[in-house]
Amino acid sequence: MSSQVSARVYIGVDVAKLSLAIQLPDQVWSLTNTAQGHATLIAQLRTLAAPAHVVCEATGGYERALASALQQAGFAVTVLNPRKARDFARACGRLAKTDRIDAQVLADYGYKLQPPADPVPAAGQDEFAALVQARQDLVGLLTAEASRREHLTMPALCKLAAARQRQLEKQLIKLDALLDAHLAADAKLAAKAERLKVVSGIGRVSVLTVLALMPELGQITDNQAAALAGVAPLNHDSGQYRGQRHIVGGRAAVRRVLYMAALTASHHNRILADFYRRLRSNGKPAKLALTAVMRKLIVLLNRLLKNPDFILAG
Repeated sequence: MSSQVSARVYIGVDVAKLSLAIQLPDQVWSLTNTAQGHATLIAQLRTLAAPAHVVCEATGGYERALASALQQAGFAVTVLNPRKARDFARACGRLAKTDRIDAQVLADYGYKLQPPADPVPAAGQDEFAALVQARQDLVGLLTAEASRREHLTMPALCKLAAARQRQLEKQLIKLDALLDAHLAADAKLAAKAERLKVVSGIGRVSVLTVLALMPELGQITDNQAAALAGVAPLNHDSGQYRGQRHIVGGRAAVRRVLYMAALTASHHNRILADFYRRLRSNGKPAKLALTAVMRKLIVLLNRLLKNPDFILAG
């Protein structure tokens, strides 16, 4: 363990919609989850004798403003999957759950496991991710609306449903225009998008989703890319027993677009189509073979961004 890491002070912050419970080295604070509360916390962290590393949980987006303010102020921040924090608490015998206890657990998590700090988002990355997520939400609404319309029989309800559909479609066009404008204003991001579009089977929506929701792509290993996308099969073995491997976790939105891309690539990408057919001919189920294609795709995208000289075979 380096002296720099060992000298770090880990601060646990339990985030709620309106409040923050903060485990400082010698006390627990309570602040509002507002810009003023964030500024008060930052001022307090600057008085500490050692560099502060804040550990909090993902809380439905209520943690984003705090994490952004801390990173802009130069502090290391780790936003944990809540399941990791809860599993850690159980392993430590901390079964009770309150805001103060959760803040203490998060600080202990930092000291004992020393998680890496989350990368600071590039300029405009948060806005880009918000646009892509808004588009996904809108597509979900359109899909649900189309499903509901199939069961309508009253003319008045059919008319209202058609009006809602047209309005949602107009909003989708506006969102696509905003995404195009964002790409046009960011030459580096636009270059990445063009780089990924060379892969047969990867369309515009897949490219935008991967770039927006996996900004680490091109800076991580192939195994890390597969794990972040949730397409890395995990072993389930014990003694002589060899269980079936399954994919677990990862970023669901990225995995969804990879699935659709894999469906296309398994038929129209020469190399991946051959790979898919080989797996199927060896007796692999269709879903397992598609998952393998998904993993190949995310690894390929990672390599394309990591190595500018990487050339697709064939």
